[in-house]
Amino acid sequence: MARKSRKNTAQTPAVKTGMKVWKAALYIRLSVEFNGQRGDSLETQKKIMESFAALHPDIQVSGIYTDNGITGRTFERAAFQQMLADVEAGKINCIIVKDLSRLGRSTIDTGYYIEKYFPVRQVRFIAVNDQYDSEADQNSGEHIILPFKNMVNEAYAADISRKVRSQTRQSMKSGDYVGARPPYGYRKDPENCHKLIVNEETAPAVRDIFQWAADGGSLNRIATRLNEQGIITPGFYLVKCGLIKPSRLMGSGNWQTWTITKILADEVYVGDMVQGKTKTIGHKQVPTEPEEWIVVRDTHEPLIRRELFEKVQELRRQAAEKSRDQTGIPYTENVLRGRIFCGHCGKNLHRKRSHGVYYFHCISNGRIAKDYCPGVCLKETDLFDIILAYIMKEAETVIGNNLRLKEQDPRIAERKASAEKEQKRLLASVEQNRSFLRSLYENLVTGILTSGEYAELKQDYESRITADMAQAQALDEQQKELQKQLHKFSSLAKKLAMIDGNTKLTARLVDELIEKVIVRDRQNVEIVFRFRCGFEQVWEVLAHE
Repeated sequence: MARKSRKNTAQTPAVKTGMKVWKAALYIRLSVEFNGQRGDSLETQKKIMESFAALHPDIQVSGIYTDNGITGRTFERAAFQQMLADVEAGKINCIIVKDLSRLGRSTIDTGYYIEKYFPVRQVRFIAVNDQYDSEADQNSGEHIILPFKNMVNEAYAADISRKVRSQTRQSMKSGDYVGARPPYGYRKDPENCHKLIVNEETAPAVRDIFQWAADGGSLNRIATRLNEQGIITPGFYLVKCGLIKPSRLMGSGNWQTWTITKILADEVYVGDMVQGKTKTIGHKQVPTEPEEWIVVRDTHEPLIRRELFEKVQELRRQAAEKSRDQTGIPYTENVLRGRIFCGHCGKNLHRKRSHGVYYFHCISNGRIAKDYCPGVCLKETDLFDIILAYIMKEAETVIGNNLRLKEQDPRIAERKASAEKEQKRLLASVEQNRSFLRSLYENLVTGILTSGEYAELKQDYESRITADMAQAQALDEQQKELQKQLHKFSSLAKKLAMIDGNTKLTARLVDELIEKVIVRDRQNVEIVFRFRCGFEQVWEVLAHE
């Protein structure tokens, strides 16, 4: 009976302690420069912060956010941005870091978060090793010291970055290869990762490319020969060797003319090291002027003779000059760029002009292999007429469905009112359980509850709060999604109602309405519309009641 009495007392918070429970996020960051350095390791940072939290009963660790290998000079970090999203969602109201430098090394941005962003959102900020706690009275003068510490951190980061760039540039001048991956045709020396040696598996393809170009072969013809012979592309070879993992870097598996152009222009194949062709400005890679390139001659074994390389460069220069000399009417805009595909092989259809008439055609047979694809060729004007006819037909359906949705306005309003009422009930339940939760620690200290009862009740209240918050958030998201879809569908109906026989197909219209166009022939054109499932999404939301 005594135990039951204590539990009942805990559920009715007669004692008000005023103690606020902070839902804390432990933020860990390890930059590229300090990877593995003692004192700053991921595990060390975590232990320091967990030990700090363990000594403060008003702090409850709600999540750990880790950015590994990310510089502190940018705040575009995945875990950091997720932490901010959770702050906005009310999941956390306290952020703990090992020291200020882990939050960031940019004076302005770091100061903004500490002095503006966190206080406005009533987020407590703690830097353990710097002995800074935004809620502690002794830190009232820290607004003077923090900017100075941030400036020191930023200067330190800039100095490290400058030293790394200086060392890299010096290595380039010494003829060391500093790239992450070796050029196609070479591999890194197992004894010295800054030295290139011939890769006998891929070098023959490079030699063939240069010889075919010197013999007058076009880029298209060279690509076709490589594809017909089944020569592995640079992207697929790097994946095969485990040097790259993201599939987006692999390419299609077929040789493209731009890949061949890049190989033909690279002096690395005559044994010279040409580096420093790009530099970083504002976290972006931008090309440098040729006079800024770092060129070191005869650093490794060449794959081709210099005479052959120069011959190829001269042929490419002549071809470029011939192309420039040919005067002509500029091409009109390709409004279907990136959205039109061959219905046979799935490759992009290319746009060409012949005697002033534009066509879309498949180039797989001339680029990949002979008889690779049955082929497609269709006049642009004919294709546009087909697309506009499809759009007008879809417009009739969309406008009709929009009228059906208008009839559901009373039902939608009733559904919204019901959802808001349920949200209020859930949030009231959350506040009540939070009040019960705040009273538990006082009841533990005063002996009303045992530690076991305290842990059991704490977990129970936290589970209720989590469940109610999740349900309230789900209701809110459902309402927002419904309103979003209704607005989107209504706007679409108005836009489609304005399309008639005089409408022209523009890039903007295509971008708004069309996902892709698949062409097999004039009688077999498939259009995937961006709005095709809009009505179904709205109707599905209304049906779940």
